[in-house]
Amino acid sequence: MRLRLARRSLILRLVGLSLLLLLIVQAAGFAVVRASIDRNARSQVAQDLDLDENVWRQLVEQRSERLQQSASLLAADFGFRSAVSSGDMETIQSALENHGNRIGATVTGLLNTNMHLVAISLALESESYGAVLTQVIPNMSPQQSKNSQIVVIEGTPYQFVMVPLRAPLLIGWVLMGFPLSQDLANEMKQLLSVDVAVTVTGDGNGMAIPVSTLPTETVAELRKRGAVTELQTSDGTLLTRPVSLPSVGGEVRVLIFRSVDRVLEPYRQLQVLLAIITVAGVLLFVLGTGIVAQRLTTPLRSLLAATQRLSRGEYDVPLEHTDRTDEIGNLARSFDHMRVDIGAQQTEIRRLAYWDRLTGLPNRERFREAVVQAIAGSASTMQPLAVLTLDLDRFKHVNDVLGYAFGDRLLQAVAERLSLQVRSPDDMVARLGGNEFAILLQHADAADAHYIAQRINQSFEEPLAFEDQTVDLSAGIGFACWPGDAGDADTLLSRSEIAMYAAKRKLSGALQYDAAFDSSSAQTLSLLTELRHAVEHHELRLYLQPKVPLHGQTGQAAEALVRWQHPQRGLVPPMQFIPFAEQTGFVRHLTLWMFEEVARLLADPRTQGTTLRVSVNLSTRDLLDPELSHRLADILVRHGVPASAFCLEITESAIMDDPQRAEAMLNRLSEQGFKLSIDDFGTGYSSLAYLKRLPVDELKIDKSFVMGMETGEDDAMIVRSTIDLAHNLGLTVVAEGVETAAIQDRLRALHCDEAQGYHIARPLPVDDFLAWQARQE
Repeated sequence: MRLRLARRSLILRLVGLSLLLLLIVQAAGFAVVRASIDRNARSQVAQDLDLDENVWRQLVEQRSERLQQSASLLAADFGFRSAVSSGDMETIQSALENHGNRIGATVTGLLNTNMHLVAISLALESESYGAVLTQVIPNMSPQQSKNSQIVVIEGTPYQFVMVPLRAPLLIGWVLMGFPLSQDLANEMKQLLSVDVAVTVTGDGNGMAIPVSTLPTETVAELRKRGAVTELQTSDGTLLTRPVSLPSVGGEVRVLIFRSVDRVLEPYRQLQVLLAIITVAGVLLFVLGTGIVAQRLTTPLRSLLAATQRLSRGEYDVPLEHTDRTDEIGNLARSFDHMRVDIGAQQTEIRRLAYWDRLTGLPNRERFREAVVQAIAGSASTMQPLAVLTLDLDRFKHVNDVLGYAFGDRLLQAVAERLSLQVRSPDDMVARLGGNEFAILLQHADAADAHYIAQRINQSFEEPLAFEDQTVDLSAGIGFACWPGDAGDADTLLSRSEIAMYAAKRKLSGALQYDAAFDSSSAQTLSLLTELRHAVEHHELRLYLQPKVPLHGQTGQAAEALVRWQHPQRGLVPPMQFIPFAEQTGFVRHLTLWMFEEVARLLADPRTQGTTLRVSVNLSTRDLLDPELSHRLADILVRHGVPASAFCLEITESAIMDDPQRAEAMLNRLSEQGFKLSIDDFGTGYSSLAYLKRLPVDELKIDKSFVMGMETGEDDAMIVRSTIDLAHNLGLTVVAEGVETAAIQDRLRALHCDEAQGYHIARPLPVDDFLAWQARQE
């Protein structure tokens, strides 16, 4: 793991890269210096070889002069001249031999004035001397002005000189030949510390090296490679300078060798010193960068540990190295400022995540954690606890009428009132969202929870007043207890909310969770999918309940109702799916299906020629649909039926949810020719001012008042007042819930226009309705 971290360390990579660059620069400099030294050394050797060549030529020339002087001594000998003059051959031969032996000449000869050989003395027996001399003598004639000649005889180079013999006139020539011996090469080596090798070629036996100062193995290598300009030996590199000597009988060359390594030897010490300095510099660089890296990595490791603490949410530990004045210190101070800022932000985020900004109460997540902790703390003692959930009534209407700012103040006031109702500091009041609140009651059973719920309802009996605006409060309250109603926090919260919705539906002040609430909710989970399936697969049925005139008016009327013929459940009552459809918005599809079926019935030949008018119910969602009037118009055109054949029934509550939009839609429907009716009149919250402004044609008295006419005069008074009010406003009146003939007679006496109820007829399928209608004619 450490090795992997070392490989990934930025500092180590930077140090390694810097060290690599330094080594590359040092190596490049070392190579350049070495190449420069080598080039300069070779140049110096070349210059020295120029001098060596001149010295060699000078030595050869000096040897030639000495040889000539030796030959001149013989030519100046009086006895020898006398013998030559007298032609005494024996004396001549003896003198040649003696003098040649004395000066070390290999060949000593006498030539006449015509350059013909008269006598000769040979130190070695060789048959080739005569043939070679015949070639040498012409080249050394006076006409050639040459007094010295190199001659190759049997692979050995000889130097010949020739001097005149005078007594006093020219009487002949003295010829002497001396081999190029090892002494000359040794003299050259002693003078200049160079090696010399004399090579002879051209005699058919390859290259011969008769004279050399080189070691034996070097001579063998030279003989194998031939004449080269550079020769590698065990002692180093030798540069060669070839010097050609004019010769007869073969090619003679003198190779002068100088060692490059000997010239480089002083520089080698300099290179070694440079290498030592380089190694020392690298070591110092490594040491220095190691110290710098240590000073960098220590605070960086500290910063890394700080970032790991920050990632774990630990914001209370200050960073180190903030007192430094360099860039590391600036970075550490910046990180420390970031730590402080992030800590403050996280504190604010946690506050926002667990607390409601508007009311200052815990939110849903914080409340859930509190319930979880409360259940965990009570698990050992099994002390009961309860969760109350409440939802304010008509809060949306308050926002729409008085504005959202007023609604926010209302929520704050509700939060204050609820906080006053808790009994213990361990209890908690929270806002779950919107206009929904919850209360956690520690060590409370069902009776305690019901008591707190009653206290909350009593506190809501006092209206809230803000800036001359008074608002009456009410709420649906549900509660569930642990461990009786639920075994864990999430189930407890869910069941408390289920009880709250049940309380709102039943208009009850407070309800404890009941398993019946939950089972009905479970049945509705798949209800929406089944409803869609019912529309697509024609499982819905159109039913009609007749309306009869009470004073002999003409025309026939009925209310359209829907029934669901479920393939497994059988005939599903409307109350089991209509409220759910209204909550989910699927009621729009049911309304369009109903309107389509009624239009198809009105276009049926069996109803042609009749004055049948069918009432269809519209929900709140239908009224708030801006495309409703266009969709209904398309259905009328498609089936060719008039809008006057429809009566659209709207509940008072549907109008009051959004009065302005509802009024605009009702005006458009009225302009299209639809008859409009207020359904369940008397049970809603409408005012006479709205009723006067709406383009309605009919009021439909709720059945609760109609059915109570037999037992209570109050209901009869309400019915009579409603009929009188409607007639004074120019509206017709329909009474539903007519269950007996007595009720029908009393409605007729009160001048009610139409009646509807089981006494007249139950809701009937289309065919049965048409048959019933035929019987009434």
